Amino acid sequence: MPLDVKLKLVREYSTLLLKRHRKITSTHVAYVDSMRTVYFANSRGSFFLEERPKVVCRFSATAREASLIQTAGDGISSVTTYNAVTDLEEKVTEAADRAVALLSAPKCPGGPQVVILNPRFGGVFAHEAFGHLSEADFLYENENMKDIMTVGKKMGAENLDIIDEGSMKGTGGSLTFDDEGTPAQKTYLIRGGVLTGHLHSLETAAKMDEHPTGNARAVGRNFPPIVRMTNTYIGNGTEKVSELFKGVDKGIYACDMYGGSTMMEMFTFSAGYGYLIENGKISYLLRDIVLTGNVFETLSNIDGIADDLTIEGTGGGCGKRSQYPLPVGLGAPHLRIRNVIIGGETDGQ
Repeated sequence: MPLDVKLKLVREYSTLLLKRHRKITSTHVAYVDSMRTVYFANSRGSFFLEERPKVVCRFSATAREASLIQTAGDGISSVTTYNAVTDLEEKVTEAADRAVALLSAPKCPGGPQVVILNPRFGGVFAHEAFGHLSEADFLYENENMKDIMTVGKKMGAENLDIIDEGSMKGTGGSLTFDDEGTPAQKTYLIRGGVLTGHLHSLETAAKMDEHPTGNARAVGRNFPPIVRMTNTYIGNGTEKVSELFKGVDKGIYACDMYGGSTMMEMFTFSAGYGYLIENGKISYLLRDIVLTGNVFETLSNIDGIADDLTIEGTGGGCGKRSQYPLPVGLGAPHLRIRNVIIGGETDGQ
């Protein structure tokens, strides 16, 4: 595509955001495309050539009223077609409208809550809170976590699967071989609620007496391959999304992830936005939704998994040991989780 076409696209989205509402004070629209060609050969007899294209468009709007500032955004990426980033006017205006609406939205009530995560939030949770704990270069250096992450341990309900699948086609983390020449594959980290595997390079597989999983990756030829995720997701359940909501008298619907942090098995994540759930139905918009807890307890508290698995492509990348951004995919169906600690205002405080 000519550069002028790409510039025109960015200008149109930026104008839409800026003119949408007088309370929008700033906007950000980013377009990135790249083509990485990998030539690989090693002394173990592996040789391949692979082209890895990528296009990304991300946008956000910041709204302000007095001292209160709220930001909302969205994005999309593709490894197959430029058309993925065109005709996004509806998503762009939705982001602008949400930023303004968040200015008048009440703060999320604090305390233990029933929470339903949308697929994007669930996918980031699987990647950030559990996927990194499954990377074997981290595990063999940490005896405490190595003991916690022992294969065969129960990690959740019988219908819970967490998978890393580099051999999946057409997504951000897809590849034919990893950067040590090991074929990409599908690795069950949790299957049927039981921990069944770790992510490995050749080195970590040898050190832990396990099999390589095709997860040795580098962002470029000037970096050594290290253990990284590919496409990490929570597998489909059997329930309809509407059934998850029907089982909640009062709770929180948390959508997208705005940011957060992890420390070993502990996490704190902020939702991009969310809604109160009342009597099984989505009610009004909420802001300042912060989830915190222990990843293993949280996995055990998942009591509803929908059948709407979505692999997300927002264009973000994973960072580790100065290697950023590494293309990855992530996803989940809608998830219902009991007893999630929400930071915020509680009744009477």
